[in-house]
Amino acid sequence: MQSDSDTMVPPDHALPAAARLMLSRWRGLAGEESGLPGLHALAPALIPAELLPWTMTFRRDAARHLSYGVVGEELTFLFHENPRGKPVLYYAAPEIREARYAIIHRALDEGMPVWYLGRVLFEFTSVQVGRFGLPTRTENGEALLLVYLPLTPLPGAAERGARKGENPGDVVWFAPGVGRRLYCFATLLRDTVATLLPDHDVYITDWHNARDIPLSAGRFGFEDYVDHLIEFLTVIGPGGHIVAVCQPCVQALTAVAVMAEQGHKAQPRSMTLMAGPIDTRINPTKVNDLAMENSIDWFERKLISTVPPGLPGAGRRVYPGFVQLTAFMSMNMDRHVKAHVELFQNLWKGDFEQAAKTKDFYDEYFAVLDLTAEFYLETVQWVFQEHRLAKGELTYRGSRVNPGLIKRTALLTVEGERDDICAIGQTMAAHDLCTGLRPYRKRHHMQAGVGHYGVFSGKRWNNQIYPILRNTILAPAGWRSAGLPWC
Repeated sequence: MQSDSDTMVPPDHALPAAARLMLSRWRGLAGEESGLPGLHALAPALIPAELLPWTMTFRRDAARHLSYGVVGEELTFLFHENPRGKPVLYYAAPEIREARYAIIHRALDEGMPVWYLGRVLFEFTSVQVGRFGLPTRTENGEALLLVYLPLTPLPGAAERGARKGENPGDVVWFAPGVGRRLYCFATLLRDTVATLLPDHDVYITDWHNARDIPLSAGRFGFEDYVDHLIEFLTVIGPGGHIVAVCQPCVQALTAVAVMAEQGHKAQPRSMTLMAGPIDTRINPTKVNDLAMENSIDWFERKLISTVPPGLPGAGRRVYPGFVQLTAFMSMNMDRHVKAHVELFQNLWKGDFEQAAKTKDFYDEYFAVLDLTAEFYLETVQWVFQEHRLAKGELTYRGSRVNPGLIKRTALLTVEGERDDICAIGQTMAAHDLCTGLRPYRKRHHMQAGVGHYGVFSGKRWNNQIYPILRNTILAPAGWRSAGLPWC
């Protein structure tokens, strides 16, 4: 996973600005305290905000044993766990471990900062990093405060491309409004993408964590989301296909309707809407009931917070990830409790394969991020309370959105029989709105035996839903060869 070239003296001029600032603060504390600075005096208050997600500690006790301390969130993702309390480099080969231990011990013994180069595997890509260590003291010994500094661009950004090569069509996935941390795929769609890649080039819209976006970047609301989707399709160009999962089905349908009205050259050839809230008046779920039982002012008072100082997005109003997680967990608490009881029972019985499936699911389920307040509140009000798109009242940049103008984009809707988030009928409502599509351009599929997540992951997705989606993507070429009208 890692390889390193070590030097003991950190060259100030070679360090990024934030690291130079951190070194300067360490030196200031060392001068004041005539020895190793206290760890808690330095971290996290004096660590630049951009370094916090990449910060960890190597703690050393009186017996000179080394163990991991708290790991920043990006490093937690990199390790696939939080290794707090475990021996340092417990996963490494013995010779690598001993060589690194020698460096750490020397840095702590001599009170000397350390800088060493290496590479880590990040999102299946080898990334060069510098590791910058500052020796400190703790209540029980010493600790090397370590920062990972990526020296080459990390793979990915807000938009990721997973390239396959020659294929029947480019597919854009519009990811739901939950996801992992920055520099990561829309993780809930990993299995989905794995199924698609043998046949298609796949592009995914992903989310940045709103707490990391400075106020100077401006707002990001419902219409800004639609702008982003249109821009995304424009960059990909004519001949693409889009698939939206859950919440963005409304924005995806809006974007395609706007492009149809504009006569946009990059109108997608097909649009698949999966388990999305097109019309939540149909078979309302607990999620829909909650939206209707409370005013939008209630949502703003109870669920919106301000990003605190110390983070890049300080002062921005957000719908926090932990609040989202609490809300989703409370909807089916008995089910979640049962799942965790079964997890421990499977571990006890030695059924590690089944236990791993449960753990993997909750690793993704718990990986949420902050949304901008304006996006969340506008979605609640416009989609779940006022049903603007379903009632023909939604506007985009001052003009009414008319899905009936869509004529060139085939429509597939997919719903799950047991979906308790977007119930049966809510996504299929798109067919009633797309009145300009000829019958052979419309198809609906209700998948028996699956809930919300089973619509786009698992065996039934692979074996029953995806073949229908693939046929939808391939169909426009067949229509042209058969002489069927394009519009």
